[in-house]
Amino acid sequence: MGVDKMISGISVEEWKEKHPILKDVINKKEVFWINSEKKEIDKVKDKLTLSIKDIRKAEKRLKRFAPFIAEKFPETANENGIIESNLKNINEFKNILEYNYGLKINGELFLKCDHQLPIAGSIKARGGIYEVLKHAEDLAIEEGMLSLEDDYSILANDKFRKFFNKYSLAVGSTGNLGLSIGITGAALGFQTTVHMSRDAKEWKKNLLREHGVQIREYKSDFSKAVKEGRKESAQNPHSYFVDDENSKDLFLGYAVAALRLKKQLENKKIKVNDNNQLYVYLPCGVGGSPGGICFGLKLVFGDNVHCFFAEPTHSPAMLLGMITGEHDKISVQDFGIDNITAADGLAVGTPSAFVGKMMENLLSGIYTIKDDILFILLAELKDEIGFDLEPSALAGFPGVARLHKDNEVFNYLYENNLNTSNENSTHIVWSTGGSMVPKNIQDKYYQKGKKLINK
Repeated sequence: MGVDKMISGISVEEWKEKHPILKDVINKKEVFWINSEKKEIDKVKDKLTLSIKDIRKAEKRLKRFAPFIAEKFPETANENGIIESNLKNINEFKNILEYNYGLKINGELFLKCDHQLPIAGSIKARGGIYEVLKHAEDLAIEEGMLSLEDDYSILANDKFRKFFNKYSLAVGSTGNLGLSIGITGAALGFQTTVHMSRDAKEWKKNLLREHGVQIREYKSDFSKAVKEGRKESAQNPHSYFVDDENSKDLFLGYAVAALRLKKQLENKKIKVNDNNQLYVYLPCGVGGSPGGICFGLKLVFGDNVHCFFAEPTHSPAMLLGMITGEHDKISVQDFGIDNITAADGLAVGTPSAFVGKMMENLLSGIYTIKDDILFILLAELKDEIGFDLEPSALAGFPGVARLHKDNEVFNYLYENNLNTSNENSTHIVWSTGGSMVPKNIQDKYYQKGKKLINK
């Protein structure tokens, strides 16, 4: 990369001078960036384009669809069609993190087990399924086939399947969102196409084909898959494109998690207040799922929750967008970073401007992780807890330790009057995918992690 390369009218050298942290980001070193633009929630709430009312509307819609979900997907029947994951205390794993990073971690450690979400087996089951259901509802109501007072289990009838089969759904994906959209869309009867980037795993493509979903494959990354999917969908008046870069509906589907988490914490008698701070660590790709969850958490818990995004050192798209303020006008490739990572769900070169702008005053910070760390943690978690996660789903774990260790975090904690020695703190690592990974592939991930541990 030449020093004279211009990015948004500024040379790389000038960008590095303006933001010294970019030197390490460009060299693919692990960094922990603190967002100096974060503000108290009451000072920004009125400026946000979405509100808690929008999240509650989304939650009600998911409840309306619960009878359909329970009938179409028997694995959700025990929860009466509500798609939700367990909040599991994993304090025993603190010992591993403390040993790895040479420090003591205070407070309780939990895993939000979105890798176990039914239907799609990942965090994408939240936003992806929600947007497909909302689109189906809009179409059926417009046609006069459905009213809000109906029992939505009728949507499983052949009459509705034939109706939805006249319409198409499309999405661009590195994998997990494609599973979410594809499986749900096919269950309703939509003709569904998933445009998949080079990072998408073969088993995800095969699983979608088993559900009757069409796959378009690209040798380029996520941004290209989205661009091509959007373009192809625009040529068909009966096609609906789920836009991972710009969708408010996806965002709100993810945000519903905050309302659900509040109830789970209350059930466990865990307080979130001035003396009991909540720290949440969210793996980040284009930004939709962590952004929606962070948005919801900030509206529910206010200034007592601190959200951190985690990205691979080779794919720090949201980090670059937030540091420069250029969002989707820049890419990791602009800075000479290759966007090649084993964390396929996080392999994104250009971030969502919609999400980045929403996060400007809400997000506490972003840190980056090397791929090898993800595999090591994957093996250690399997040995200690017994869970199988895919590499990208481990990205949240280093944040718990690095919050206690990285120098960059000290000023943030000091300025916010926070004390990491507080035993009343609650740390939640958000897992993203893993339960649907074929066993032979999961075994390879595990063996790679064990080899790295034994080096």
